[in-house]
Amino acid sequence: MSNKEKILNIAVIAHVDAGKSTLVDAFLRQSDVFRDNEEVVDCIMDSNDLERERGITIYSKNCSVIHDGVKINIVDTPGHADFSSEVERIIRTVDTVILLVDASEGPMPQTRFVLSKALEIGLKPILLINKIDKKDQRAEEVVDEVYELFLELNANDEQLDFPILYGIAREGIVQYDLNTPSDSIEPLFKTILKHCDVYPDLDDDPVQMQVSALAYDEYIGRLGIGRIYKGVLKPGTQYIRCNQDGLEKKETISKIFVYKGLSRTDVKEAHSGDIVVIAGMPDISIGDTICDPEHIEPMEQIEIEEPTLSMNFHVNSSPFAGQSGKFVTSRNLKERLEKELEVNVGLRVEPTDSADCFKVSGRGELHISILIENMRREGYELAVSKPEVILHRDENGTKVEPIEEVVCLAPSEYQGTIINKLNLRKGVMQDMEEENGYVKITYLAPTRGLLGFRSEFINDTHGEGTLVRRISGYEPYKGEITQRMQGAMISTETGQAMTYALWNLQERGQLFISPQTEVYEGMIIGESAKNIDMDVNPLKNKKLTAIRSSGRDEAMLLTPPRIFSLEEALEWINDDELVEVTPDAIRIRKKGLTAQDRRNLYREKMAQNKD
Repeated sequence: MSNKEKILNIAVIAHVDAGKSTLVDAFLRQSDVFRDNEEVVDCIMDSNDLERERGITIYSKNCSVIHDGVKINIVDTPGHADFSSEVERIIRTVDTVILLVDASEGPMPQTRFVLSKALEIGLKPILLINKIDKKDQRAEEVVDEVYELFLELNANDEQLDFPILYGIAREGIVQYDLNTPSDSIEPLFKTILKHCDVYPDLDDDPVQMQVSALAYDEYIGRLGIGRIYKGVLKPGTQYIRCNQDGLEKKETISKIFVYKGLSRTDVKEAHSGDIVVIAGMPDISIGDTICDPEHIEPMEQIEIEEPTLSMNFHVNSSPFAGQSGKFVTSRNLKERLEKELEVNVGLRVEPTDSADCFKVSGRGELHISILIENMRREGYELAVSKPEVILHRDENGTKVEPIEEVVCLAPSEYQGTIINKLNLRKGVMQDMEEENGYVKITYLAPTRGLLGFRSEFINDTHGEGTLVRRISGYEPYKGEITQRMQGAMISTETGQAMTYALWNLQERGQLFISPQTEVYEGMIIGESAKNIDMDVNPLKNKKLTAIRSSGRDEAMLLTPPRIFSLEEALEWINDDELVEVTPDAIRIRKKGLTAQDRRNLYREKMAQNKD
């Protein structure tokens, strides 16, 4: 390998908020990727607007650094369970993983999932205990918990002999133990190079590359991202592309890019071991193998996890349709969803009986709501139905549904409320620990029951609780679960909401709008305090008379309205309601806008239930 670059691929895996993107920042800053005068933002890999706003990684991304003559490709992975299928695929392309664990939280549900996938493939992880500067850090205990986790996941002796490092990723510090101070991440670089061998030189073998991720470029079209396992890949050369269905097709690669720092660089050839981006194959898909025409060796298929949730995307049919969006027709909606399928392999789009409605299935609420939010920002208008859990039949014909592991961390005084709410949602308690005034409750509950639970949990714990969820498997159907207990306040008029009307209505429930908001008939303007829907008139104004008031009029003080985010609105609605999403507003409405429409829909539903 003397005349060829030495290559090593690593992935940073962890639970949400453990500091993955911050650690990648430290790799880049301490490898002279940036100029001295270059302005660098935090979490440089989270380049998408939504990622910056939410402070999470949504799409896995690659970069590379050179250290001691070795090119290290680094993959930053998402931590949310909704994007777990992406992490699964990425782990296949790397030589080792850095498992990041918070020094106070310890291993969390998603830590278990990503680690199990790395151990299955036979990788030998490096453990980095991050955030050791926290006041409540318990690094030694956390290391013991990680050992227990490795044993539970049937790690072999080599995997159990993992190196342990301690660090503060935000300050770019990694140290060998808690008592040996450091001022850089050099100990991590040295551990990576010592713990893991560089990729062997297989340049003379026939080409073999597997696609593990997709991207899209406006100018050169669909891109395949993956690792070259054997051989040398060259642009302008014909290769055989073997897809998951066994089809073998001759195609030519037009361009090859490799990662240098943060940028993609066009190259004339790419060598075994490297992670590359290839263009020129319009039908390329996840799991496809690129082979030498003389030696066709398809690699093992990549299984993509089944979706667990579905929503119906409707064309926006409200009276305010087309006022702020550029793309409002069913054709626009269909084209945008088809474009999303090019890169988002965890997503599924199916037509329905209506030409104006599409059934979209994904890995969770966050997975689909990220797509809706992106569409909204691009100028699309649409209406979205309540998320529905996808039920399956097992080999015995029994109806089964997805079950999630839920970990709630909250002040002890709220534990009664949390336990009561989860029991109502058909949850079963697995574990409960109390420490330093906080309680950690672990439950297994059906995904159906957890729809809408997050916002309730935040309200019940007054914002002090944290909630973590992870799909753990399938169990027999748990029966009916009660929906939202409160009814809705439905506008009977179209126009501007008046302070006088809202002031009188606020006694009857919680409002979602403020005065002067444009409303239409059938739009939901608030949550009723009772378990019935109320038809209300928010346009009613005070009657003006010629008689002068004696000054005893009450000042009309309105309680601030409840403003929904997209996820909160999707969690709040019932089966007969829709979330209207436009570039400048998120509104909630009934499927039937007039009282007569709602009565007709109710009769249809009752007739279907009888059948």
